[in-house]
Amino acid sequence: MLTTRAVTHRRVWTLAGPMILANLSTPLLGMVDTAVVGHLNSPIHLGAVALGTMLFTFLFWGFGFLRMVTTGLTSQASTQDNRHATRAVLVQSGMLALVIAVLLLVLQSPIGWFAFQLMDGSAEVLSAAHNYYQIRIWSAPATLVNYAILGWLIGMGASRSALVVVLVINITNIVFDLILVNQFGMKSDGVAFASVMAEYIGLIFAIGLLSKRQLALKEIKLKRELRRLVENRKELNLHGNFMLRTFCLIFSFAFFTNQGAQQGDVALAANMVLLNFITFMAFVLDGFANATEVMSGNAIGLSDKTMLKQSLILNGFWSFFVACLFSMVYYVFGNQIIALLTSIDVVANTASEYRFWVVLAPLIGVWSYLFDGLFVGATLGREMRNTMLIATFACYLPAWYLLQDFDNHGLWAALMVLLAARGVSQSFYLPKILNQTNT
Repeated sequence: MLTTRAVTHRRVWTLAGPMILANLSTPLLGMVDTAVVGHLNSPIHLGAVALGTMLFTFLFWGFGFLRMVTTGLTSQASTQDNRHATRAVLVQSGMLALVIAVLLLVLQSPIGWFAFQLMDGSAEVLSAAHNYYQIRIWSAPATLVNYAILGWLIGMGASRSALVVVLVINITNIVFDLILVNQFGMKSDGVAFASVMAEYIGLIFAIGLLSKRQLALKEIKLKRELRRLVENRKELNLHGNFMLRTFCLIFSFAFFTNQGAQQGDVALAANMVLLNFITFMAFVLDGFANATEVMSGNAIGLSDKTMLKQSLILNGFWSFFVACLFSMVYYVFGNQIIALLTSIDVVANTASEYRFWVVLAPLIGVWSYLFDGLFVGATLGREMRNTMLIATFACYLPAWYLLQDFDNHGLWAALMVLLAARGVSQSFYLPKILNQTNT
């Protein structure tokens, strides 16, 4: 249980800080993956890992709703001091994760065929990437169940425990990377095996952590919880709506990448460099979104309007403050950061030309991250889905169409419209969310 639910600056950082560190460990893992195969005697394996990692980023990110829904439901249930209710959320989310994972394994051949039809690369790179895919797909059960466990830990306010689980997975992955590739002479397949083993070791560790939190596995009746999951249409609908929202987000960035590619290799490369600015910002701001999820879910579970307002104000303050820091750093040191990401002069110069947009992005996008956390804590899946549909199809795509004459500047402007539209459309639901509380 949560030891305190006081709405304070310290509480915000107690929840957000560990999750920011956990989020930042993910790109570090990607750098190690790149480094271990980047020193092999052929670029084929670097390309294979790049394509394979991209595929699983989209594939597993699409099921990130398992984490979000679990966090929202758990944060609300935890306020009732009902151990059975919070345990039921975890078990049912874990079972849903396993069902999805089994479907991914059963359908791995058609999924792989479709995915590789969309990829470009030499025959050697595609072959190695397909081998990577066939190995790493077996991590699906552990990866998706870990999503559910992380969501439960965050919802219970145990951000430090969630951080430890993420670090165990990523550090184990790095160790196996080095052993399998450097010591056993494996190549991109070694990186895939490392990811699979790390996820299962992380799952075993997470289950042990749950046992220490007095979550007795012997008390869990799987048949009963499965029946309740099937009968609980509201929870299934919640998962479905969050999934649609996530797929819209994936589509938006895939569309951005594809349109950049149509403007030439240099524009595409420059956009990919600048998207690293967006990604890094997202990793940090997501930490405050996680804090908002927990604190708003607690407030709604307690039906405490004052607590809900205070949690939104404090998380909003820190989110905006950090967003301003990002904009300042990107404005002052943007060119130096670009130079760290690419040594190709024409790409660096082109990225610098469009750097203005990533300076604006934190200030425009911060509200969508904050409100995402609020919607998750309030478990407003349908509303979150609707705002994403509006932002994508009524704002982003029309903006891109109208701004095509401005080439890549128009594309970046359309992306800013997407970020702004998400925050603005979500803000209209604030009265409804506040009305879920009484005092």
